[in-house]
Amino acid sequence: MSPSHGKIGILGTAKGEQTILLQRALKARGAAVQIIHPKKLSCWLPGETVGVTAAEETVRLLDLRGLVVRWLPGGSLEQVVFRLNALHRLEQSGLRVINSVDTLERTVDKYYTTSLLASTGLPVPRTLVTERYDDAMRAVREWGSVVIKPVFGSQGQGMVRVDDPNMAHRVLRALEMGRYLYYVQEYLPHEGVDYRLFVIDGRVTGAMRRRSENWCTNIACGGQAEPFEAPDSFCQLALAASDLLGADYLGVDILCSEGSPYLLEANGIPGWLGLQTVLKCDIADELAAFILGVC
Repeated sequence: MSPSHGKIGILGTAKGEQTILLQRALKARGAAVQIIHPKKLSCWLPGETVGVTAAEETVRLLDLRGLVVRWLPGGSLEQVVFRLNALHRLEQSGLRVINSVDTLERTVDKYYTTSLLASTGLPVPRTLVTERYDDAMRAVREWGSVVIKPVFGSQGQGMVRVDDPNMAHRVLRALEMGRYLYYVQEYLPHEGVDYRLFVIDGRVTGAMRRRSENWCTNIACGGQAEPFEAPDSFCQLALAASDLLGADYLGVDILCSEGSPYLLEANGIPGWLGLQTVLKCDIADELAAFILGVC
């Protein structure tokens, strides 16, 4: 029997705060845990042995009970595709990956996520994704105030609100030099408030209100977490998004503008540090209970 048999793997870094919390919660429930750095994956062929090497001994990931993805770093196209395909092969060989690779692919790219949500009639802001400068500028002129976001990104980092076409020109030309896509979204007026709902296994485990004096309410951008009892309408939106994306667990951001709720984002590798500060339940323990129940 492999020394890793029966362990829950966490794909991430040992320094990640959520990884540490999840590892602690899994161990408290009696599970053995192994943290696997995503940049250290190797696949040996033939035999399809996907593993990590320590002291020249390869630990087979198929010997794990399950694998929880907590971090997928950026990199070259080759690196990103290899990591996802290695996870695909693990799933195809019978390992439970949480969230599934299909869900990760649906949520890592804001364009794909938003297009899937919009395709089923779920409310999203008007959005343009393009490589064409002229189309991006037309959206700015037609919508007036927009938010330009990175297609890959989290915690609100890299987002810019633009109201002036001259400023939009400078931002778009700078992105063009970096060979980035233009992800342009209509700015929805709000009072410095939005909401994060956390879904585990088809139920809303917790929610918070994020409040800021700035237009960007993300905790990483200075937003403050407040307790919030999510109404049924918000819960239904979050659960619909989770079901559509096939998520085991999901972070869903909702903004209310002029009395109507909109889905801003759905994160397949969601953080919960800010949310935890306003909840009585232990998110890491709730997640650990789910993981051990399905692996």
